[in-house]
Amino acid sequence: MKKVIAILVSILFVLSVTGLCFAQAAPVAKAGDKVVKADDKAKDKKIDKKAKKVKKAKKVKKAKKADKKAEKKDDKKPMAPEKK
Repeated sequence: MKKVIAILVSILFVLSVTGLCFAQAAPVAKAGDKVVKADDKAKDKKIDKKAKKVKKAKKVKKAKKADKKAEKKDDKKPMAPEKK
């Protein structure tokens, strides 16, 4: 009876040790990757938003410059001489 109990205890010990090894190795790496990926996605979104704002600001500046140029051209037109 002592031999059977000794064998059962040794089998349980071996299974628990191997289970701990497998349980620690895989999930830790996956959890870390998910956090890194989430951070990368958040940074990418922020960069995309900033790029869109910059593009929009450039378009607005170009439109303002075009309006000013058109306004100056209208002002620079020579007036026709008055007829007597």
